[in-house]
Amino acid sequence: MSFNIIWLQAGSCGGCTMSALTAEDRGLMAALKAFDVNVLWHPAISEESGEEALDILQSVVNGTQTLDALCVEGSVLRGPGGTGKFQMMSGTDRPYSAWIEDLARHARYVVAVGTCAAFGGIPAASANPTDACGLQYEGAEEGGLLGRDFVSKGGLPVVNISGCAPHPDWISETLSLLATVGLNKDQLDISGRPRFFADHLAHHGCSRNEYYEFKASASQFSFLGCLMENLGCKATQAVGDCNLRSWNGSKGGCPDAGFPCIGCTSAGFENPPAAFQRTAKRAGIPVGLPLDMPKAWFMALAALSKSATPKRVQSNARSDHVVVPPARKRDDE
Repeated sequence: MSFNIIWLQAGSCGGCTMSALTAEDRGLMAALKAFDVNVLWHPAISEESGEEALDILQSVVNGTQTLDALCVEGSVLRGPGGTGKFQMMSGTDRPYSAWIEDLARHARYVVAVGTCAAFGGIPAASANPTDACGLQYEGAEEGGLLGRDFVSKGGLPVVNISGCAPHPDWISETLSLLATVGLNKDQLDISGRPRFFADHLAHHGCSRNEYYEFKASASQFSFLGCLMENLGCKATQAVGDCNLRSWNGSKGGCPDAGFPCIGCTSAGFENPPAAFQRTAKRAGIPVGLPLDMPKAWFMALAALSKSATPKRVQSNARSDHVVVPPARKRDDE
């Protein structure tokens, strides 16, 4: 029997769908089909629109259609004044948030695709004029649209595939796991993220790790050095196996592409203590230090590392290409 999913786009840029479509070499639909995952309706992929699409949603609410997973992309817009009328479902007189609540009650699992649906994300930044929130979180606080005590018919809280956008494989692997062997609470971290990617840090596998180890920092973009000290990189604090998996079929995550990790898998990443490309500091010391590492130890190790930095690493960190290659011994030595 097929594993039926419905995918809704709430307050969203559509980037999570764009990411999902690049899943694996064969594409999202082929990847899902391999695990007998059937997309009942997706606003950007399905042929049905208008009344035909509404009939599919209504059939779930009426109980005539089984729904295994409700996938929601984008923040839930609760404004103005708690009415939800900032985003209405076309062809109905009901806000999108009401449809999400109705469908969530009938779904075996509820999946938040992307940080907006998980925690609120970019639409919830700063003054949050639309009163945006996640499905079960409002920033780092439990609650959101469905409430902290929500548990789907399958016995799980909302499964949060966070990321802006999430890696396409995180989406396809989560759905394939739910469709085959399932997930249990122990396979989710404290924020509801599947541990198969959340047990890693974006720092793991970063190609700039040698520069990080010696605290040989880049002072401007295009330089090869570590991006943490000056350019806002949060890879040592953000969960995700971003640099252990290839993106776009070839390279790793943001630091490999020359851009600092902005911690997009984390709740509240949209309101950083400094601009995204600048490291927040206090008395010259970065405010955001690596997880699980006492500040005193970090400071001591950083000072020791800098004093031991090889000239090669120090010079290359401040250049856009390798200017000092590794020392080589003669073949006959």
